[in-house]
Amino acid sequence: MRPTQTLRKLADLRSLLAGKSSLLIVLQDNPDPDALAAAMALRKLAHHLGGVQCTLASGGSVGRAENRALVRYLDANVRPIEQIETSRFDVIATVDTQPGLGNNSLPAGIVPQIVIDHHPIHDETRRAQFFDIRSRYGASSTILWEYIQAANLTPEPPLATALLYGIQSDTQDFGREATAADKLAYGDLYPLANKRILGTIQRGEEPTEYYRVLVTALAAANLAGNCIYSNLGSVDNVDMIAEVADLLLRHERADWSLCWGHHDNRMLLSLRTIAPDGRADVVIRHIVHRKGTGGGHHSMAGGQISVAPPQTSQEKLDRLIVRRFLHATGNEKAPIQKLLPQTVSPLRDGAGPAGP
Repeated sequence: MRPTQTLRKLADLRSLLAGKSSLLIVLQDNPDPDALAAAMALRKLAHHLGGVQCTLASGGSVGRAENRALVRYLDANVRPIEQIETSRFDVIATVDTQPGLGNNSLPAGIVPQIVIDHHPIHDETRRAQFFDIRSRYGASSTILWEYIQAANLTPEPPLATALLYGIQSDTQDFGREATAADKLAYGDLYPLANKRILGTIQRGEEPTEYYRVLVTALAAANLAGNCIYSNLGSVDNVDMIAEVADLLLRHERADWSLCWGHHDNRMLLSLRTIAPDGRADVVIRHIVHRKGTGGGHHSMAGGQISVAPPQTSQEKLDRLIVRRFLHATGNEKAPIQKLLPQTVSPLRDGAGPAGP
């Protein structure tokens, strides 16, 4: 978007916030670094434009180690949305998500006045008083950085670091769906960020449970043609689903990876692809067709299916997911094999090779 267009958008946002005192910023469930950074940037912008007090809220939890480290560094108080009385706010915004997508817990029937996102536009978003959807951008953080610039604001190091990390993580170091705008924003933010803290965030500490889930995911992984997929079963940390999908895509045979798990009466799915003509957003909608909701970008997408009782058996639903995934990627006739055909026991009592 040209600077003059961002300036016009900024003027519209200023007009909308004029005379308002409270803004609720709703993030996607289990928010990632891009969502967290963009929400914090909107909070700063709202306070600058009209002295508006902001509250951040989301469903789920912040589970991934890097994300938890980012929240601590930002001192971001992201409140559980179920504890929020939405009627008490003058304005409601969604950032890095949109109403009706199914990946946020904004109560049904509420149309936010503000929607800012980098995912393809959803029909309900058009009902918002103000929306800025830039589906070509690699990160919502890039959009908010352009607003910060247009308002002649200089972010403090924590916010600059968060925006930098939001762009870096959502574009996978510019390896997927990044634009010139993302690269320009990254270059602008880099001198303002705290690189030492950024390194600390990226090395977030993991609990033992992380490795238990990882072992379960690898043991359950299957290969079929150029696809790899794994059912993580019941998970407490839903961020593991996307993290394992990213990990499995690194397999030498894989152009597509799909992972899913069950949490709070929902099946949550993460889909990734490096296929040159891959359309993860199209494939995920095929997978969840008439069962749930899904969306995303060409290289990455997510979906969710309600499995609250009464429900189709979990095993039957798992088989349907696999069948649809393999069909949509042209691998329905490919033989299926376990990624790890044999259980590998840990070395003990000196059974392994001698050390140096």
